Amino acid sequence: MYQSFIGLEVHIHLLTKSKVFCGCRAAFGDEPNTNVCPVCMGYPGVLPALNEEAMRMSAMVAKALNCTISPKTWFERKQYFYPDMTKNYQISQFASPVGVNGYVDLEVGGKTKRIRIKECHLEEDAGKMVHAGNVTLLDYNRAGTSLLEIVTEPDMETGEEAELYIQQLRRMVRYLGVCDGNMEEGSLRADANVSINLPGAGLGRKVEIKNLNSSRFVKLGLNYEIKRQAEVLDKGGAIRQETRLWNENRDQTESMRSKESAHDYRYFPEPDLPPFIPDAAFLAKVDASMVELPVAREKRLCAEFGLAPGAASLVCEEKPLADYFEAAVHEALLLDLSPHVAAERVYAWLSSDVKRVMNRDKIAAEGMASMRLSPKRLASLVSLVASGKISGKIAKQTLEAVFSDDADPEAIVKERGWEQIVDPAVIGKAVEAAFAADPKAVAAAAAGDQKITAYLVGKTIAATGGRADPVLAGKLVAEKLSGEK
Repeated sequence: MYQSFIGLEVHIHLLTKSKVFCGCRAAFGDEPNTNVCPVCMGYPGVLPALNEEAMRMSAMVAKALNCTISPKTWFERKQYFYPDMTKNYQISQFASPVGVNGYVDLEVGGKTKRIRIKECHLEEDAGKMVHAGNVTLLDYNRAGTSLLEIVTEPDMETGEEAELYIQQLRRMVRYLGVCDGNMEEGSLRADANVSINLPGAGLGRKVEIKNLNSSRFVKLGLNYEIKRQAEVLDKGGAIRQETRLWNENRDQTESMRSKESAHDYRYFPEPDLPPFIPDAAFLAKVDASMVELPVAREKRLCAEFGLAPGAASLVCEEKPLADYFEAAVHEALLLDLSPHVAAERVYAWLSSDVKRVMNRDKIAAEGMASMRLSPKRLASLVSLVASGKISGKIAKQTLEAVFSDDADPEAIVKERGWEQIVDPAVIGKAVEAAFAADPKAVAAAAAGDQKITAYLVGKTIAATGGRADPVLAGKLVAEKLSGEK
């Protein structure tokens, strides 16, 4: 039995409009080699200029990860042969990153596990190589894009823990608005370092798995590599320090090259960029940009509204969804619903009928703030059902009408005469009609067949266009059946 040690290096593309050291547009999917200039192409004599917005976003992430913001930070040149970076060095940070010594807590198996964050450092990304048969094409649009690398200590032990960390980190940076987290586009990707050793013997020889572009591949790649290394050691072999790739078609890691050490990169200070010293104004700007993070928000929603942990987790998956949820709950409170009832019913609608309509109409979470069903309208719909003014069936029809007509639920219900009928005399006539239409069903129900009784209640409600109060309809049907016996 071996002990495993996993550390992750997660790279995120920051959502700056321009690149980190030049004014070129930073965007995914543009025509190849159209967002380039002499600076990001590394022409002789050009001078880089630091993008302050990239520094602000980097500091936000570092702060969210409980890191200490460095009082002085600078950049170094990382020397390497880069086919996708023409100057053959990367401007990065080594000796003084943006933030250091942080942590993030994971909920693993009902317990809290703390993962230490070694550092967050800002650098420029390389370009993109496109392999087509025996030809490799180069797209330099990505070269120079603001890239923040988040490095953990080797505190994780399984692929499942690493997957959870990636998912939690992705949700966090999306909440902060600093990265879109689209792993399939490469705006969030991970390198995983893993070693195994006998329990208590410390770290083993490290193997790196490069460029994992999904949290699932992180899990699969690490679990495979732990098993592979254990098999090597069981046979008396030695682990080779190397870089490997995950082959998703074969579900295995494959050797890529021997692993470089820091001294192989020959770091030295970037002579064209002065040190960055965050002043009080900069730090105040960072503080003003911070938002409540998803894990903290989940706990607050559970405490404040009595929401179940699973429901709170789903609500807080996307910030626009959580914002919409809270806005709708607060509107419902103004309509005299209790906090727990308001939260529970708003969640029920969001997780079922509203979600169905959004999927059908292709409305993403980001578009919720401008959709026709505003938080106020959803709260109104919830209140109409809770007060008994409309039935659940009518509420579903009202929801569809809100989206199609762009009107308030109260106005729709009033205009279409959809208010729930609570007059015993009116419902009584519907009962008479239902009984007269199906004497055989009446006889079966009178004999004690509960399914047929429910059928008669349904027929009664249908006779009123779905507007009869179901409880009152059931009561009147039962009373009439008593008279039939």
